[in-house]
Amino acid sequence: MSLLRRIEDPKKSVRYEPAAPAPPAEPPRLPPAPREGTGRDLSQVSQELKARVQAKLIAEMDPKMDLSDTAQVRRTIEELFNAILDQENVVLVRGDRQRLFEQIAADILGYGPIEPLLADETVSEIMVNGPKQVYIERGGRIEKTPIVFQDDQHVMRIIDRIISPLGRRCDESQPMVDARLPDGSRVNAIIPPLCLNGPTITIRKFARRPLMVDDLIRLGTLTQETADFLQACVRARLNIIVSGGTGSGKTTLLNVLSSFIPPEERIITIEDAAELQLRQEHVITLEARPANIEGKGRVTIRDLVVNALRMRPDRIVIGECRSAEALDMLQAMNTGHDGSLTTLHSNSPRDTLARLETMVLMAGMDLPLRAIREQIASAIDLIVHQERMRDGSRRVVNITEVVGMEGEVIVTQDLFAFEQTGYDEGRVQGELRPTGIRPRFTPRLEAANIFLPSTLFGYERSLFR
Repeated sequence: MSLLRRIEDPKKSVRYEPAAPAPPAEPPRLPPAPREGTGRDLSQVSQELKARVQAKLIAEMDPKMDLSDTAQVRRTIEELFNAILDQENVVLVRGDRQRLFEQIAADILGYGPIEPLLADETVSEIMVNGPKQVYIERGGRIEKTPIVFQDDQHVMRIIDRIISPLGRRCDESQPMVDARLPDGSRVNAIIPPLCLNGPTITIRKFARRPLMVDDLIRLGTLTQETADFLQACVRARLNIIVSGGTGSGKTTLLNVLSSFIPPEERIITIEDAAELQLRQEHVITLEARPANIEGKGRVTIRDLVVNALRMRPDRIVIGECRSAEALDMLQAMNTGHDGSLTTLHSNSPRDTLARLETMVLMAGMDLPLRAIREQIASAIDLIVHQERMRDGSRRVVNITEVVGMEGEVIVTQDLFAFEQTGYDEGRVQGELRPTGIRPRFTPRLEAANIFLPSTLFGYERSLFR
């Protein structure tokens, strides 16, 4: 009597009969594909199968295969993949079979589970917090995804795949690294023992089509009037600092401002990890280099700034000023290299000046504070401050002129300021408006044959308030 019948009718007597021979063992089969709404994901029911098939696939691949020919490698992987599934008698419906193949191909050729996120143009940032948590930023808001890695080693393999082409490393002796993807997206990785969550990756994606000034106007970052004004300032070779907090869009705005530089000028860009996407033809891109495994060979931003001055630049664009290179940058601006552009982390235009003072002191020069402030006041013409609003949007909130010195204080004045008018349906309402103040550098604009209308600065509105 079967066990099921005995459970259903326990009062019936049980007679022992010889056991029937056990049926032959069948090869493992993947459960049928989950239907929508069941809450079951293929990755949850097939991790063991995926790992087994992937290990066997890698073992059977030719180690001398040229991985640069992606199309040929993908065809070879697909042939081996189908052969392995047939050998193991694994039955999969078409959709699950294709998804499993794409996951394995992404692990071998691409960036593993985050490959679909990199291809999704609506995702602006990817945050891998260890193997079991992956977050993204979409539309200025952070959300958690169902994507997971197998373990810490799986995340480490993806980190190695990102940084190996750049000649960089990430291990216990150097557990932090900055890198970039082939499309220019910025990557930061940090691993244990510094990060207790496990290997952590942060990817700030770059749009396949770089944002232009019209895009910033459409998104509300700038107005048409302020865009015209900033274009005039760049063409008149004013020294401009783009300031703001982390993720406020400084690099994007710097890229847009750099697009205003005339194409006939020689531009030198200096960055920790190359991110700028300039459209001009005559551009030389310099990138800092960390120390090698022996602790030697490091090239800093400051070294590159000094070297750039010997390369006959018309414009110097520094991706981000964060340390002692501030002194060399100010000296370059004060010795004929006008029209320089850079970004700097700060909370306000006034805080930008204070941070510059601190960074100059980091250069190790024993300079009096007044001399440093005079250098700053003489070198910097304009500060464009950008913020990330509470609704996730990025907006320019101040365009501030550095006027000069008055006693021991650097004098500034806002030419444009953001006025918030409300908060409707989760969106910040407001506009960047002129303050009614005429900039002191107007003669420099006119000397460059640039004449801006008085209405741009709100003269009439300020008279009738």
